Amino acid sequence: MMSISNQHARPRLIIAGTGSGAGKTTVTLGLMKALARSGMSVQGFKCGPDYIDPTYHTAVTGRASRNLDAWMTSPEYVRNAFAKASAGHDISIIEGVMGLYDGKDPLSNTGSTAEIALVTQTPVILVVDVRSMARSAAAIVLGFQQLEPELNIAGVIVNRCGSAGHYSIVKKAIEQMCGIPVVGWLKREEDMSIPERHLGLVPAIERGELEPLFERAADVLLEGTDLDAIVAIAKAAPSIEELAISRENVSRQNSDSLWSGADLKSSGDSASGQPDEREISSYPVIAVARDAAFNFYYPDNLELLEAAGAQLKYFSPLAGEGIPSEADGIYLGGGFPEEFAALIADNVLFLEGLREAVRGDMPLFAECGGYMVLAETLTNREGLTYNMAGIIPAQVQMQAKRAALGYREARAVEDSFLLEKGDVIRGHEFHYSTMTYQEEGSIPYAYETKGLRGMKQEGYARGNVVAGYTHIHLGSHPGVAKRWVWHCLAYRLRRSGQHI
Repeated sequence: MMSISNQHARPRLIIAGTGSGAGKTTVTLGLMKALARSGMSVQGFKCGPDYIDPTYHTAVTGRASRNLDAWMTSPEYVRNAFAKASAGHDISIIEGVMGLYDGKDPLSNTGSTAEIALVTQTPVILVVDVRSMARSAAAIVLGFQQLEPELNIAGVIVNRCGSAGHYSIVKKAIEQMCGIPVVGWLKREEDMSIPERHLGLVPAIERGELEPLFERAADVLLEGTDLDAIVAIAKAAPSIEELAISRENVSRQNSDSLWSGADLKSSGDSASGQPDEREISSYPVIAVARDAAFNFYYPDNLELLEAAGAQLKYFSPLAGEGIPSEADGIYLGGGFPEEFAALIADNVLFLEGLREAVRGDMPLFAECGGYMVLAETLTNREGLTYNMAGIIPAQVQMQAKRAALGYREARAVEDSFLLEKGDVIRGHEFHYSTMTYQEEGSIPYAYETKGLRGMKQEGYARGNVVAGYTHIHLGSHPGVAKRWVWHCLAYRLRRSGQHI
């Protein structure tokens, strides 16, 4: 096993592609598996707002993969999040998104893999699909080098080579013209294609059904790749000290963005409506639905809620569980409720618990899949309709065509336990369903969202319910976790007959 020479060393790589479909996921998973086999502790990361690839990483490495996104959060947040999650591990592998320079803005690196590479000063291994080309492969790599000279493209892996002779040709061409090593190649292996990101894939991953694919990816990678050269590139990355991530930076960010447990117990201020220490019997509990139907959560969101003073209590609607009795708030994340609509519809304890929570004015936040479950009915792709919670006067319909994809800036339409009117939080949308309200003209929208196609009204907010298709990142608005937890505490105190 590789040893870490000092606490500031963070051996790391970004696996980037020339475009979607170049093979970066296959290379990433094969590399993670191969490194883990060698005895290394591997920490996975994903550029951008993706949930499926981190699930792959988690299955391969045995530890939760993290998202890094310098558009939804700040560059400093990304550096600190990386430093925290990578600490104590032998190597970190960051999988890119789309092509290396593809992101939110065609005129800059915003929201791209390149931005994360620059923010974290991470060496890039570029995966190039070299089907039907020879010396032209060098032109592609050279173009990627010249578009952003500050980026450290430290090596290349060529994918879909026809033969060892083909590999030899493109390797010589790239190394002569670009001055960087080609550290490996993969053959044209049709059976090595990673399954499409279809609905229901995450439960299959969690059941271990893709483990043979992960093993095969490692075998194929090792057949033509110099693993020692890859590790050497990772070890040459600058130390955390060189990234200027100091204790002072972390402390300043924490004081600005997090409400720690200590703060929760000592923030009494009657003028601001904050609870007095004498009134707090224990920290508020947020019930988090977590199973195959509800599994799209950023680890950062959960940790920020805990840092703000919440206790998280996980429960499984698919296992027949209801809302935990000690809950002071509810968090329903995204996932695949349509795949399990019959089970959810049969869990009267869960659905009635949601209705009771709303009647009691308990803070309830739901995004995407959770939002869908709050509707009156959910119709799946087979045309079967199931009764849901009926909290939102609308029907959900699955469709074959994707309904929305992209970054979102969500501005609060009215005050809620989550946001004050006019506050903006960042996130993304990705769903195949549509929500049709009974009375379109009187919808209490949660957000006005801004995306690539302009502005639109989105979600639902009434009483202490905030829900919508937008997957928010709490790291994009430092005060939201604190506000959310405070309202859960207020509910707890009201329920116990105390006052704020």
